[in-house]
Amino acid sequence: MVTNRLDWPSGEVEVTGGRLSYHRTGGGGPPIVLSHGLTDNGMCWARLAEALSPDYDLILLDARGHGASSRPGEAGISPDMPGRDIAEAITALGLSGVIAMGHSMGARATAACAAEFPDLIRAVILEDPPLVPPMDAEAAAKRLARFKDQVKQLKDMTEAELMALGRRQSPTWETQEFPAWIASKQQVSRNALPILPAPWQDDIRRIRAPTLLIYGDTEQGSLVGAAAAREARDLNKDLRALRIEGAGHNVRRENFPAYLLAVRSFLSEV
Repeated sequence: MVTNRLDWPSGEVEVTGGRLSYHRTGGGGPPIVLSHGLTDNGMCWARLAEALSPDYDLILLDARGHGASSRPGEAGISPDMPGRDIAEAITALGLSGVIAMGHSMGARATAACAAEFPDLIRAVILEDPPLVPPMDAEAAAKRLARFKDQVKQLKDMTEAELMALGRRQSPTWETQEFPAWIASKQQVSRNALPILPAPWQDDIRRIRAPTLLIYGDTEQGSLVGAAAAREARDLNKDLRALRIEGAGHNVRRENFPAYLLAVRSFLSEV
């Protein structure tokens, strides 16, 4: 069984207006920078990082407002910040030829980074990004209020209560997924919700690197459906889309063998 590794070296890098924490597997392979989803932390990638670490140097970032990274102010995270943070972390670590990989909101940030800073990125993997229209101001305010309430509820829970919640919500997850997931819920800031005012199509269209979009079944919670996947392919000739059966939004946590096979196959080509 693969277990979460807590002995990987950790560190932090300065970014505009703050700092990002990270764990790093090391090694001489090509670098893969991993960006997690909303309310998670970098170590939520541990199972995948363990599997890929013999061949790659994986950097597991804590996004701003998550994990041990800087807390955003009351104004929240600005529209350009998540993608810019990834680019600045890559530069600060002296990386080149980076494979950028993200899940959910981290996938949106990864796409933004690849679109805005193409010289830094050699390949992109997007796990079920929220390919949804931008919200108007009223809807965004309601979404932020719900998010803050959700974070407060999570922070008020004990580890045992969080474990019970995780098991109830995600009964198919392997046991090793939960320690980092629980820790991340205790760490996340109430102001960690990014602002996404621009259409997702803008970033997908501008990505110049080979891109793999991985998504699951909408019936099981995937945010990407067949129509959005087709649109993404139409927008970018270098993007391929792959639906993995038996998984929803958390594709790698719900069908890890198929997910790992897809990632390895893509990486072997790029």
